Amino acid sequence: MSHGLDLVGTDKPAAPETGHAGFVDRILHGVNYGVVLLSSVALVVASCVLTYSVVSRYFLHLSTDWQDETSVFLIVGAVFMSAAAIQAQRGHVAIEAIVGFLSPAVNRIRVLLVDIASLAFCAFFSWKSWTLLHEAVVDNHHSGSTWAPPLWVPYSLMAAGMTLLSAQILMQIVAQFRRRTPAS
Repeated sequence: MSHGLDLVGTDKPAAPETGHAGFVDRILHGVNYGVVLLSSVALVVASCVLTYSVVSRYFLHLSTDWQDETSVFLIVGAVFMSAAAIQAQRGHVAIEAIVGFLSPAVNRIRVLLVDIASLAFCAFFSWKSWTLLHEAVVDNHHSGSTWAPPLWVPYSLMAAGMTLLSAQILMQIVAQFRRRTPAS
């Protein structure tokens, strides 16, 4: 089993996209870069909040109503928002037990079919996330804790992250088709 990050730099890089696809790809790359930086900061902040929570509960016997939800919101945001950047590097875990047995042509078809199925799932998940966000905003949903933060915050991160992931997968599918068609 290999991971996409293990393979980064081991094969020849794809030719840069041109035209509209290249423009969208460059924008998506810039957004992914910024999101990864913000997600990294969010994970560090979440670890600080959780550490503070443990110390304040254990040593100071203070209530920690807000710390758990804050850290969960930060972690959920970091995970969903950074998913597209990981997909751009093909860094998601993939089980590749049969890849060695397949010819390169069949393997390209397998990758394309997996990308199409992933896009269908992620686009549906994105659409449902946006409807959940809309419902949370319109109905003013809050969490059930005593702190009761608004639920539109994590729902917006989930919806935006899944939309970015769907766009990234779509761009990879478009790139696969562009590599198949001869340049005119």
